[in-house]
Amino acid sequence: MTRLPLGGTALGGAALLSCCLLVAACGGGSAASASAPASEHGLAARAAPGALPSPAAASANRAGQTAALAPAGQSIVYTASLTIRTSNVADTAKRAIAIATAVGGYVADEHAISGSPGTTGGTVDLTLKIPVPSYQFALGQLSSAALGKQLAMQQQAKDVTQEVADVTSLVASQRDAIGALQGLLKRAASVSGLLQVQRQISSDESSLNSLLAQQRALDRETAYATVSVTLVSQQAPVKPHKPARHGFLPGLASGWKALQHGAVWLATALGAALPFLIVGFVLAGVGYAARRRVLARRGTRPTG
Repeated sequence: MTRLPLGGTALGGAALLSCCLLVAACGGGSAASASAPASEHGLAARAAPGALPSPAAASANRAGQTAALAPAGQSIVYTASLTIRTSNVADTAKRAIAIATAVGGYVADEHAISGSPGTTGGTVDLTLKIPVPSYQFALGQLSSAALGKQLAMQQQAKDVTQEVADVTSLVASQRDAIGALQGLLKRAASVSGLLQVQRQISSDESSLNSLLAQQRALDRETAYATVSVTLVSQQAPVKPHKPARHGFLPGLASGWKALQHGAVWLATALGAALPFLIVGFVLAGVGYAARRRVLARRGTRPTG
């Protein structure tokens, strides 16, 4: 066995130790550099705990809330109706419309009825279309106490997934049928066959247009929620009912009023009958005079 010098052994050990330290330093630096972004990310996540979310984040939050109501892959039609009592119907209607337009909605219908005598204000019926991602947020704003006192509220969610799938399938089938007929049209051997294929294509295109219109309507219904808002004014204070009084003086007052009403009724009836009475008297006078004249002629006729 060959024995190495002591100095060579020490030098080899030092070189091996230096290599180990270098590898350890590289590994530590890589770990530190890998953990730095995570630390910075956590720091950024914890930064500004009291800061308000941005409008985009708020919109995404509302979209997430509404999406949680409808399972993925399903088509839902959302409808709601509100009845609100307010002191100023016209001003409240403008504020409700502003809430709808602020989230990208629009007014589909507006109907106003003026107040009747004895009441203040009137009634306004609004039909608002709200984008589904902002439906819950807008409904919360419309039903808040800032607009008025909520008298009634109703929400509905209708699943039209099967209807949407059926219409989509029918549209695809109808397009395939039209394509097949158009290919058959090019190979028609007779004029009668050509005309028959053209009539069938026209009929199928009409059905396709109807299906496409139905598909667009379903798309609008599932993309926009319908919120019906009825604004009613506060009624005027009702006068308290006076209890009936009994006794001689109240009875005398009631009798006097009844006599006045009777006199007015009798005068009205007499005024209505007076023209007929005058015509009757004139005709009676003419008849009486004619009778007198006839009798007078018979009395003076000489006897033979």
